[in-house]
Parts: sequence; structure tokens; C-alpha cells
Amino acid sequence: MNKTVLLRVSAGLALSMGLWVAYTQTPQAPPQLQIEKIKDDLYAIIGDGGNVAVYITDEGTILIDDKFERDYSDILAKVKSVTDKPVKYVLNTHQHGDHTGGNAKMLGASAEIIAHKNARANMVDGKMPGIPRISFSDETEVFLGGKEVRARYFGRGHTNGDAVIYFPAAHVIHTGDLFTIGTSSAPVTIAPFIDYSAKGSVVDWTKTLDGVLNSGWDFDTVIPGHGPISKKADLMQYRQNFEKMRSRVSGLVRESKSKDDVAKMLAAEFGWSTAPGALGLRSIESMMAELK
Repeated sequence: MNKTVLLRVSAGLALSMGLWVAYTQTPQAPPQLQIEKIKDDLYAIIGDGGNVAVYITDEGTILIDDKFERDYSDILAKVKSVTDKPVKYVLNTHQHGDHTGGNAKMLGASAEIIAHKNARANMVDGKMPGIPRISFSDETEVFLGGKEVRARYFGRGHTNGDAVIYFPAAHVIHTGDLFTIGTSSAPVTIAPFIDYSAKGSVVDWTKTLDGVLNSGWDFDTVIPGHGPISKKADLMQYRQNFEKMRSRVSGLVRESKSKDDVAKMLAAEFGWSTAPGALGLRSIESMMAELK
């Protein structure tokens, strides 16, 4: 895997709260989603917003994230294609609307929503729909049908409320947008989005990933926030590539280079998009300020 893999995300990526607002003002017909089997009782729903994990138990289904509101019906259809058990819990990896947009309808269908307390606070501040009724500080567990799902907060990165989800019996984690990866069919190369409006951090991001990798969790498969199902080695490489990117930016900051200089370097060496409105470009100035 080369270093541009760090910065590949799907063409439909929409991570910021601002993009959630834009979506609500100009709703579109939902694109078709795909469901992929990971284990006998664990699936991922891919396409449109963030990746959704579907964990099946005898007493109900546990989802990780729920994409945009427009995807609600298609998500339920995909769930029903593999189980007749209702959705009982949704664990949000963070507050962005491409991961929480279905919350309100899930709550209306009697599912319980759980998120880190900072993610919940960000949703409250943004007046977003579907605010979770349950939050946690460091770690929480959900037990259903004899199965366990853990959610843990390892620190800031993409936002200040990123939760990583662990399926112990399946040896799988869901990272949310702490780890995103592109596809061969959508090789758009733009930056990982550091949401400074939600107190994200380019400095803490690798520390947070180190916490995941050194957690003692036994996992070999990773469901990224966006992109295809990956392996632990992919996450480790992503962490190393992120550190290389940050080190290069730090060097340019020490040399008093301009924002344009940094943007050109990131485009040339790491494949960041320089298209107007690209998410990565939005965070360069704040990233430079953090690295001073």
C-alpha cells in the first residue's frame, strides 16, 4: 500500500456538519447500497454515507452508524435481507450526518442510539436530529442475545468524539472516520478531514490510533469509516502514512511556508485534492496553526 492510500476516500464522501446542512436543504434520491458479509453474523452496508456494520443476534440487531436519513429505508431492507430481527441499538462512531442521519428514524422505530458524550454534545450544538439518549465517557458495552459489542474512546482525531467499536467474538473493529480508504472504482485522493469545528486534532490523531492498536483488542479485520473492508496491517500503514504527512507539514511550518506552499506539497506528495471546496483544504490553515 503506498502513502496515497492514506488519503483516498470515496467520491460521495461528506463528513462535515456543513455538508449535512447542505444535504438537508437539497435532498436527493438515495443511491443503491450494497451489503457485504464479513462473518456469519456480521455484515457491512457500503455506499453513500459512512459504512454501516450490522451485527445479528437472536434477540435483535446492532448497527454501527446509519448513514444519511435518505438511506434509512434501504438500510432496513438490507438488514431484512439477512435477518428477521429488528434493530435494537445503533452505536454512532461520531456526529457527522453521513453517519448519524438515520438516527431520528431509528429512534422512532424504537432503537436506542449510543454515542460518546462529546459526539452527543456536538450534535446538540449543531441542532442535529436524532440526538442519542445514551452517551458514555471512556468505554461502554452492549450485550444482546448472548453477544457483546464494545465502544471505546481513545482520544481526538477526526473529531473530539470518535468512538471505535469492537466485536470481540468476530475479531473485527469499526473505526469510523479515524480510518478511511478509497476504492479502485472511486480513487479520489483528498485529505483525511480534521474537523476543527468539533475539536479534531492532527497531533492527537496518531496517538489515538496507537491507543487502538495497543488496546489489547484481538482483531484482524477493520471496517473503515469509508471504503472497502480492510485488515489490521492496513490500519497500521495508515497510521504511519499519517505521521509522515504531519511531519512534512510541520517542517514547512517551521520554514514559515505559506498555506499555498503546504497545499502544493500535500497535492504532490500525498495526493490531496486541490479542487475548490475540497475537505482537506478546509483544514490546512487550522492544521498549520496547531503544528506551530
